[in-house]
Amino acid sequence: MTDKLQKTIKITLIKSLIGTKKSHRSTIKGLGLRRINSQSELENTPAVRGMIEKVKYLVKCE
Repeated sequence: MTDKLQKTIKITLIKSLIGTKKSHRSTIKGLGLRRINSQSELENTPAVRGMIEKVKYLVKCE
């Protein structure tokens, strides 16, 4: 079970996209998030980590 937790990241959108940059909105869409409190579970890769870092003020990671 711990092996699975290390391979995936659970991301939740916690803030509204209103007033954010277009590139940040595109990044959120690329992460598979649509509306506040929507969740997505993605592989723990450097690309995904970079996307999360870009919009860290909008999302919560578990």
